[in-house]
Amino acid sequence: MNNTEINSAQVLAQEKKYKKIITALSIIIPIAVAALFGINLRKLGFDVEPLKFLPPIYASINGLTAVLLIAAVIAIKKGNKKLHEQLNTTAIACSLVFLLMYIAYHMTSDATSFGAEGIVKYVYYFILITHIVLSVVVIPFVLITYMRAKLGQFPAHKKIAKKTFPLWLYVAITGVVVYLMISPYYV
Repeated sequence: MNNTEINSAQVLAQEKKYKKIITALSIIIPIAVAALFGINLRKLGFDVEPLKFLPPIYASINGLTAVLLIAAVIAIKKGNKKLHEQLNTTAIACSLVFLLMYIAYHMTSDATSFGAEGIVKYVYYFILITHIVLSVVVIPFVLITYMRAKLGQFPAHKKIAKKTFPLWLYVAITGVVVYLMISPYYV
């Protein structure tokens, strides 16, 4: 075996390992969020204050994620791979921080009902449902895209990034829209 074949075999072995982790995370994260979303610590008797200050913060983090994603695309189009990588890594970190805050809020606060009527209500629920569904769908896309870049599989990275970017951007932007639409109804 020559060095190219050894390196190729090592990359394939790493990819196989990462794909198992990605599959596990793509299943565990939505299940954990759904399970934790259904737990209200106050209703279980814990003396915790509702974290009512979190929604505008995590909505802002979603907005920041959208800006980072757009900036990352601009950076790579200008040939700045290092900045592209840093922006995407930061976007992943923001998504993780968002998720932790979102769970913390819902574990300490009562659910908020959307109070508008008419067409606005249907628009809200369409945006909310597509946001939730795509936030689950995008997890493996983000992780695979990131893994391919880290493994130096740039043609494969670029191919999946063309699908990941619009999905992730939609999730980030609709997270802000959902917050803005429901915020007047927070108690």
